[in-house]
Amino acid sequence: MLRFLLRSLLLGALVCSTVLVASFLLSRASGNLAINIAGPEASAEAIAKIQHELGLDRPLPVQFYDWAARAAHGDLGRSFLFHEKVSSLIATHFPVTFRLGVFAIVLALVVALPLGIAAALLEGTMFDIAIGAVALLGQAMPSFWLGLLLIIWFGIDLHWLPIAGVETWTGYILPSFVLAFVAIPVILRLTRSGMVDAMRADYVRTARAKGLSRASIVLKHALRNAAMPVVAVSAVQLGFILGGSVVVEVVFNIHGLGYLAWESIGKGDFPVVQAVVLLFSLIFVGLTVASDLVSALLDPRVRGA
Repeated sequence: MLRFLLRSLLLGALVCSTVLVASFLLSRASGNLAINIAGPEASAEAIAKIQHELGLDRPLPVQFYDWAARAAHGDLGRSFLFHEKVSSLIATHFPVTFRLGVFAIVLALVVALPLGIAAALLEGTMFDIAIGAVALLGQAMPSFWLGLLLIIWFGIDLHWLPIAGVETWTGYILPSFVLAFVAIPVILRLTRSGMVDAMRADYVRTARAKGLSRASIVLKHALRNAAMPVVAVSAVQLGFILGGSVVVEVVFNIHGLGYLAWESIGKGDFPVVQAVVLLFSLIFVGLTVASDLVSALLDPRVRGA
């Protein structure tokens, strides 16, 4: 078990390092921040002065090493454009994104689990085919397009729900549904596949031979085994939801961490962009490692893989 944990942590560290280096290089290649601050009409001397003050005239490896060393000690630097500590900006914006992600994954589970179980029990029927079509549609539909449709239908036409902001709990409904719609197909199809395999297993046939009720077989025997991969993939999907909140927060004008990242990318605010990427990477890797550990605890075969 310890070897399995160390291997997962090592892979997670490699993924985080690769993402950070890539985001650092891409952010530097996206434009000259000194020009954005000084303005397009600024002189070369003024631009060079700003570059020197911000340390942008140093070699890229030195800039990256300095940032990584400070970040390792909890110092994420200051925003060039917001003139605040990056840690303060993240502390202000992250709770909104976190609540949005939790609402979305809970909604995805509430919708996907019953539908996946029903599709497995009705395998081959029109209901099963329709559920498969909905799952395929959910995977193919862009989040921003679905968000705009919901804004038009429920916000503008029907006036049922707010179309921007999260001043009240109702503001979370539409964006949470959009984010959940991304995770629902994955959880649904995995639940269906696991239930189909479980219902064909020998222990289910034995349970039937003993005269157990269909509800008892489904809930106490088949679902227990089919739920193991669902638990693992749900944790990973939460990471995808949090990372994918950028588009949804922009569409619904929600000032969470995704919106902050979008603003910072557009303005070339490197310290904020790097800190957000670091946080999202750590969250995703942490959830992935946690899902691996849960799978290993529930199924010893995973530990020996």
